[in-house]
Amino acid sequence: MARPFIQATAIAAVLALVPAGTAAMAQVDSNAYRELDQFMDVFARVKATYVDKVDDKTLIKGAIDGMLAALDPHSAFESGLDYDNLRIQTQGSYGGLGLTVTAEDGAVKVISPQEDSPGYRAGIKSGDYITHIDGKLIYGLTLDEAITQMRGPPGSKIAITIVRPGRDKPIELAMVREKIVQKPVKWEVKNGIGILNINTFSENTGAAVAAGMMSIEKSLGHPPLGWIVDLRDNGGGLRDEAINVADNFLNYGEIVSERGREKGDIERFYAKSGDPSRGLPTIVLVNSGSASASEIVAGALQDHHRALVMGIKSFGKGSVQTVLDLGNNTALRLTTSRYYTPSGRSVQEGGIEPDIRVPQITDPDFKTRPVFREADLRRHLINEVKADNAVLEEDTKDDPRYAGTPEQLKAKGIEDFQLDYALKTLGRLGAATKTAAK
Repeated sequence: MARPFIQATAIAAVLALVPAGTAAMAQVDSNAYRELDQFMDVFARVKATYVDKVDDKTLIKGAIDGMLAALDPHSAFESGLDYDNLRIQTQGSYGGLGLTVTAEDGAVKVISPQEDSPGYRAGIKSGDYITHIDGKLIYGLTLDEAITQMRGPPGSKIAITIVRPGRDKPIELAMVREKIVQKPVKWEVKNGIGILNINTFSENTGAAVAAGMMSIEKSLGHPPLGWIVDLRDNGGGLRDEAINVADNFLNYGEIVSERGREKGDIERFYAKSGDPSRGLPTIVLVNSGSASASEIVAGALQDHHRALVMGIKSFGKGSVQTVLDLGNNTALRLTTSRYYTPSGRSVQEGGIEPDIRVPQITDPDFKTRPVFREADLRRHLINEVKADNAVLEEDTKDDPRYAGTPEQLKAKGIEDFQLDYALKTLGRLGAATKTAAK
């Protein structure tokens, strides 16, 4: 049976880490006791008469999983491998392929590959399905079992078979496992522009972005023409690190607000004084794999008119999960609030719409690969302000700017069309800024 989507994925990752305690326990009304009596009756009957003997731990774990499965897809009970994944997501490392995966109707589906990982270099893409590991069919395995087979000692070999929607034949890949370490930020300079590639929002990502900015200026000997913040395929991470990243580009104002069950349960987070980005022109790149913490950053900079958001619409996860450590390597991940951009927008379901829509036309499969977002998940939270933009978004005309084929672009030296488009746009903006300053 397919496990809840959040398990073993990094998609649902705006986290607030707090200890468990009696104050965090929900009050149980008197009617609940009748339901608990019924639960205990079923529990006792299963124990007594089920065809095979079953232990208490298995039944209690199943009951907890079932209870949380009745909620949104990002609430879950984390134990065993799931608990290890939670630690890896925020601070750890492991031997494997660098893939974020989920279970879908008995199959293992790739959410996103981590950049510079074996899976990324092998060409695995979001939306691919893993069908075989070392020649053995894995369909029907639990997600834990499939992940355990993919992980292993660094240096060990593995062969996997993937099925890609839009391709007629399976794709066979041979890889070598590596130590996958959280590398939240990579930086480089192209055409005098500083590029900050943020892969995840783990511990110290905000500080890593600030350090990347300083390194870019040092390598140039002066400030860059502008900044590109690449959040593509960044499934999220720690909420506080999203706030710290956005704060590197803002001198004042609200970054994000969180709103809980009650109307008055609102918490707002603001930028501190000081702008390490020097107010230089900035572009934020997003795609359908940009989720949660990535959407906090993109939404804040977009609302403050501090950056142009470019790419395609983001994932659309606008909820916050609190992680309650329950001891014995177990934790409860529970959706406790929704977050809103500074202008009061909820990105739940709808995502962040780019200011400039730029498809990734250097990807030969971009037109045929199914797009996977929050709104596709079962039991996802409903946006409180539901707007149907289908008519507004409908456009059957081909944009001549995006008419090139991957082969034609490669011949021109363009391997990443979205990044190339951002560089050229910033080059024009930076040149205009310099001219205006003279």
